[in-house]
Amino acid sequence: MNEKSIRHNYLLQPAIALFDLVVILVSALLLHLPTRALLIFSVYSVFAWLITTVGFGFYKVYRFTPLVRILGLISRQLFLVLLYTLSFFGIFNEIDIALTDIFSFLLVAMISIALFKILVFNLRKKFRTRLGADYVQVIIIGRNAKTEKLKDFFNYNKAYGFKMVQNFDLKNEQIRLDEIQHFVLEKRIEEIFCSVAELSNNEIKQLINFADNHLVKLKFLPDNKDIFTKKMDFQYYGYTPILALRTLSLDSPINLFLKRLLDVVISVFVIVGVLSWLTPLLAVVIYFDNKGPLFFKQLRNGLDGREFYCYKFRSMAVNSNAHAQQASRNDSRTTRVGKFLRRTSLDEFPQFYNVLMGNMSVVGPRPHMLSHTIDFASQIDKFMLRHLVKPGITGLAQISGYRGEIETKHDIKNRVRLDIFYVENWSILMDLRIIAKTFLQVIYGDKKAY
Repeated sequence: MNEKSIRHNYLLQPAIALFDLVVILVSALLLHLPTRALLIFSVYSVFAWLITTVGFGFYKVYRFTPLVRILGLISRQLFLVLLYTLSFFGIFNEIDIALTDIFSFLLVAMISIALFKILVFNLRKKFRTRLGADYVQVIIIGRNAKTEKLKDFFNYNKAYGFKMVQNFDLKNEQIRLDEIQHFVLEKRIEEIFCSVAELSNNEIKQLINFADNHLVKLKFLPDNKDIFTKKMDFQYYGYTPILALRTLSLDSPINLFLKRLLDVVISVFVIVGVLSWLTPLLAVVIYFDNKGPLFFKQLRNGLDGREFYCYKFRSMAVNSNAHAQQASRNDSRTTRVGKFLRRTSLDEFPQFYNVLMGNMSVVGPRPHMLSHTIDFASQIDKFMLRHLVKPGITGLAQISGYRGEIETKHDIKNRVRLDIFYVENWSILMDLRIIAKTFLQVIYGDKKAY
């Protein structure tokens, strides 16, 4: 999927949620409440709507979601809105309200929301069918009755946005699994669907490792064999059951929106409140301490392994090894001002510009220089999984004692282990906890900040 499609999908569900909230607030006028009571009900409704929709997955609509599933989500949400609306007037029983006004509010709000949700769903299908955009390239490994049904689903349901590229039959074709993996990389395949019945346990393990290390989504047509991971999600493509490997919290557009909102709020606060006066001050101090540029920029790997320039306040003398050799304790390249900047983590502050531009997050796995990514990807199993999310200024590994210089293989293994835990178990509360602990470490100091 191209970058524009990703941005489109990432913004769509939050835009729909915003529309729904506006409808709820406008429909509340039908209750004919006094101004103060209307204000209280509006605030209550916004929080109740967000809690119920996020908690019960109202916005979890994917490209393969059937219309009947959407109608089920709407029906359940109608019941929840009825429940929390009646609860409000049960608590505030001094408010005089007619039952007909409540049902008018419910009908207008939920019919409007339902029609808009179905309209957007159908427009997206037309968008994919007419323009051939917003599609995902897929292959199928295995050939049997189940894979034929899945292939028919892809070929006859273009509106769902799957582009069927190839169907490999390992049993009857002269092709090896490593050749299929090469094909996946060459053709930029984004999802692999495998029939478990056609694969040995070792081949399943090999595919899982390949998918993890190359950021390809792996899904299985189920059988009675064991799948070697706990991160599985059961889905239906038409009438064909599929097991999806490693579904993430940040696959949800709502969660992506919440994380992005947190990033924008914090980065704007730091840029306006700190960098606006700190940058000109350090421009003078750094220049007189060691002549050279104020900022140091370096290519690093970000989301999906894409390269971007990561910015820092320059803390070292200009040198030819800057893009190959990481900083170490008592590094002779570090300037006097640089030692202070690194000890207080002030050198990292320009990365809030990276966050605002969208190629980093406040919290996430720390990005590595390109040469280190190549080295670690070949040495550390599942290293590339950390690129399933945006890199961060701070992260779970950093607050757990694995920041800075990688002195031993044990360091990088534990860093990757914690990064993968973060990727697979992300929550907005985890981000807030990491930010709070990072702030305390900056205040009280970190022995690995050098």
